[in-house]
Amino acid sequence: MLDRFKVPEDIAVRVQADDMRATVENLFTALGMTEEAAKTSVDVLIYADIRGIDSHGVSNMTPAYVHWLKNKILNATPDVKIARDSGAAVTIDCDKGLGLAVGPGAMDLAIERAKQYGIGVAIAFNAFHYGAAAYYAQRALAHDMIGMSMTTGGVLVAPTQGAEPLLGLNPIGIAVPSKEEVPFLFDASMSSVAANKIRLLQRIGGKVLPGWVTKADGEPVMEEAEVPEDYKMLPLGGTRDIGSHKGYGLMLMVEVLTSILAGTGGGPDRRGDSTHYFMAYNVEAFTDTSLFKDDMDTYLKRLRESKPAPGESRVVYPGIPEHESELERIEQGIPYHPDIIDWFKNTCEELQVVHRLDI
Repeated sequence: MLDRFKVPEDIAVRVQADDMRATVENLFTALGMTEEAAKTSVDVLIYADIRGIDSHGVSNMTPAYVHWLKNKILNATPDVKIARDSGAAVTIDCDKGLGLAVGPGAMDLAIERAKQYGIGVAIAFNAFHYGAAAYYAQRALAHDMIGMSMTTGGVLVAPTQGAEPLLGLNPIGIAVPSKEEVPFLFDASMSSVAANKIRLLQRIGGKVLPGWVTKADGEPVMEEAEVPEDYKMLPLGGTRDIGSHKGYGLMLMVEVLTSILAGTGGGPDRRGDSTHYFMAYNVEAFTDTSLFKDDMDTYLKRLRESKPAPGESRVVYPGIPEHESELERIEQGIPYHPDIIDWFKNTCEELQVVHRLDI
């Protein structure tokens, strides 16, 4: 199923991560961001591209990030402040900053508080898009902590049995440390599929699968089809008969723990753009860290070595496919659609920015 989102290899333009990193950093600084903020932001995007999360990588520069910065919709140099501090829990006002730039610091603050209190939570409101939730969750791994991050996605999803877009895409990312096994690292939208993946399908001429989107009137599309011109996203599960009430409930939970808990409303009534949630669990506060990681290794190995279903070659857990993608893309380069490379070259020329994409 995931192959339908990939750029076909016969047209893919392979770019080394450092070349794309330098190009995007130059664009961000040309648009007013500080060098530090630009480097931080690009790290989030390149992480996604290397790990195969193509829907949340540098392709989001077009048109979103560049448009927001050029038109001062977001603040290139935000004055980020703590609005409320209760020790283990912190609320941060991001002053309309790009989530990519302010999110890593908020996650690191949650980690620092978890060192003190066992658990640390930071909610960052008045922000913009922050990329892949997994990036923030995985920052906790180096500290032998469980990391978790959630965010308010675009309000594009109709509730189960509904025909209006009232829910955000609302992804959840969770990272869990291990010793020898690849860490468990889950990252998924609570919608049927990430909205950016639908845009990827439109770019490469792919088709949606049953239960991903609705028709214009809200009726679920329940056959493989071209992307409808006017559609709404569906919750994870697609329809009530196959479990969309679960995705709906999780999506609503994320809305509560992000935007509503920050005091900025929910769904179509949100005040401001995005609110992000960062949480760290200090394993040592709950149990012996070495024992925990041993137990994780045992469980993850059991999953990995378990008997596959008929027609399947193996069983994987969240984190393995992304790890394998990272190994391949570091060696072979990141595959981009030619349209994305052309857009970067044209935008760099327009802004008189040096790029490293003459491939």
